[in-house]
Amino acid sequence: MSTIDALTSGTSTASTTKTTAQETEDRFLKLLVAQMQNQDPLNPMDNAEVTSQMAQLSTVTGIDNLNSTLEAMSSSFASSQSLQAAGMIGRSVLAPGSSLQLLSGMAAGGFDLKQPVDSAVVKIKDAAGNVLQSVDMGAQKEGSVLFQWDGTTDSGAIAPDGSYTFEVSAVQGGEKVEVENLALGMVGSVSLGVSGVVLNTDALGAVDVAKVKQIF
Repeated sequence: MSTIDALTSGTSTASTTKTTAQETEDRFLKLLVAQMQNQDPLNPMDNAEVTSQMAQLSTVTGIDNLNSTLEAMSSSFASSQSLQAAGMIGRSVLAPGSSLQLLSGMAAGGFDLKQPVDSAVVKIKDAAGNVLQSVDMGAQKEGSVLFQWDGTTDSGAIAPDGSYTFEVSAVQGGEKVEVENLALGMVGSVSLGVSGVVLNTDALGAVDVAKVKQIF
């Protein structure tokens, strides 16, 4: 059995403490010395075998140190992101979503286009899915597009303040174009989630900061 094999198989099952790189190195050296002291004089250890085992130890130690460095960098980066994101509290962000919040006769939303289009139409709906108003946005360039709704329906009535939804259809050269709906939300707080910094908004709920298209 090689020294490295002995290191991995000799760990006590009762121990719950993770072996550190320093502990591994110490154990390696002790086992190596023991092997050399108890080797057969007529059949001594091969220099190549010793060199190979030393190289394996160096690799294991290097990987452990690299992991520790990356973990420290990741933690530092996450903290930096959180501090930067805290400056977004109280501001509005545009992120994937289809909700509209009508307040005092005004609501805003947007959509993202991967290519220019000949025509884009926004359909605003109530909670039952009924179309209240269709807004012709005309031709649009590639990128994010904002729109506003004053609460007026196609029939001329005024919709009450509250929550609504919208969908967007776009056409280029007679062919439908994929559209990503973007909703507007106010950032109330910031938290650190599993995937990174999360913005907690009023209309969109929790939003990954990486998905934010625009900040206002």
